[in-house]
Amino acid sequence: MATLSRPRRSVLYMPGSNARALEKGRGLPADALILDLEDAVAPDAKAMARQQIVEAVKAGGYGGRELIVRINGLDSPWGHDDLTAVATCGADAILLPKVESAAMVHDLEMQMVGAGAPDGMDIMCMMETPLGMLHAEQVAGASKRLSCLVMGTSDLVKDLQASHTDARLPVLTSLGLCLLAARAFGLSIVDGVHLDLGDDQGFAEACDQGKELGFDGKTLIHPKTVAKANQVFGPSAEEVAFSNQIIAAHAAAEKEGKGVILLDGKLIENLHVENAKRLVTLDAAIKALDAGAK
Repeated sequence: MATLSRPRRSVLYMPGSNARALEKGRGLPADALILDLEDAVAPDAKAMARQQIVEAVKAGGYGGRELIVRINGLDSPWGHDDLTAVATCGADAILLPKVESAAMVHDLEMQMVGAGAPDGMDIMCMMETPLGMLHAEQVAGASKRLSCLVMGTSDLVKDLQASHTDARLPVLTSLGLCLLAARAFGLSIVDGVHLDLGDDQGFAEACDQGKELGFDGKTLIHPKTVAKANQVFGPSAEEVAFSNQIIAAHAAAEKEGKGVILLDGKLIENLHVENAKRLVTLDAAIKALDAGAK
């Protein structure tokens, strides 16, 4: 299972049927790419997209960024063939759409093993239906391969018969349920997409909201949004510097037998130290990813 320190600030969807996009993905600064075989691919292009994704992943050149393949549902005409082809191509994870139960995760894992998927290949779950929201806890705890929950807010809004609003009030309950489930089982979780590519301010506000709620990053539908997502969901230089101060001050205090200290007038306890270490580790992972992508 991938650790929470793996950067997932920007997770960009790329249609598997678009060879040019798959090539362009090698040079984009996104932390992760979702190479899509599901919604972004027309039925008559599924087989071609599958072949292109497998060939692209095997060819490499994506640096250290995480490569995720979203397959079609296992109950669809294409899901089993997707899984069989993707299991051994070298992708980091398989993303299963419309997950609603632990049984769906168990079925995927069993088929992955049968298809020869390596032990290090993760499972990610799209959380995008009302039943998925109600079963978020059982989904999150279904497998040790599970690394991340991916919010599918577009389908969710449709199923809820709700509306897309700036404040996203119709989906806040669902976001909260999945956040609770992810954190309870030590998983990453990334927010849903922002559909209006002409609304830069709205996108920035959605990123800020996602960060405030606790998401690790945001799924994206256009390369132009990668930089803002990276900025919002990554720790700032000031946050990293202060985190290092917290870690050092707490270590010094422990040597003196103190459990609580004041730093710049702020009370520092173990919980602050844990968060500081998380941010420093995440910053180091981002720098390593950026270095590997150059």
